[in-house]
Amino acid sequence: MKERIYTIPVNDAFAAAGECPLCSLEDRLSEDLVGYFLGPSLMEPDVRTTTNARGFCRDHLARLYNRQENRLGLGLMLHTHLADLDRDILDRMKRLGGVAGGLFRRKEATDPLRKLAAHLEERRNACALCDRINATMDRYVDVILWQYFNEREFRARFDACEGFCLRHLSLLLSGASRYLDARQAGEMAEALRRIQEACLSRLEADVEWFTLKFDYKNHDKPWGNSRDALPRAIRRLHGTSDLQR
Repeated sequence: MKERIYTIPVNDAFAAAGECPLCSLEDRLSEDLVGYFLGPSLMEPDVRTTTNARGFCRDHLARLYNRQENRLGLGLMLHTHLADLDRDILDRMKRLGGVAGGLFRRKEATDPLRKLAAHLEERRNACALCDRINATMDRYVDVILWQYFNEREFRARFDACEGFCLRHLSLLLSGASRYLDARQAGEMAEALRRIQEACLSRLEADVEWFTLKFDYKNHDKPWGNSRDALPRAIRRLHGTSDLQR
């Protein structure tokens, strides 16, 4: 299989042993982007414009902080982001207070509140790092699907993988609907069904045996693969997390 620059991360993720290759791919991408945003790029005007407007989600703020690198840079980004946030939110709240003062006795007064609350949720959920990850993961899905139908070795590796978490299974199905024709999309859906059926059957059995081990009659029986069944089940449902592997 001849590797190209855009296939290397994908091939590395599927070559490594793991519960979800796309989780591995996304984790590596996330770590690279944390370094990018804490590096010299944070002083680039276009990057700062983006981080001022978008900020970072809770998980990525934690990653940026826990890197223990360039606290000054992180402080500069947070300072200008907070300034942008204050101008936006406080101005809206001031306007709302002036307009709504005479409306709260009427039913329509709740509409501006709902709109402001929705805007706050939009800003709270915005993340410059997530935006980059989502765009790049979409390109990776395009690469995965192309390789599946054009690279025999990759196809065999894909079919033999341990399966995907629900979020990345959804991403692959969505990508198949957008990037493949009807015949290929159906073929991919069937391949994913086979992979997920096998991995979920194993996982369901492991979780069941984990629970049965609490029965005194099974105390001396071997754990098999069930000792870490709970964190594996959680990762299968929601992707990678800080749970101990």
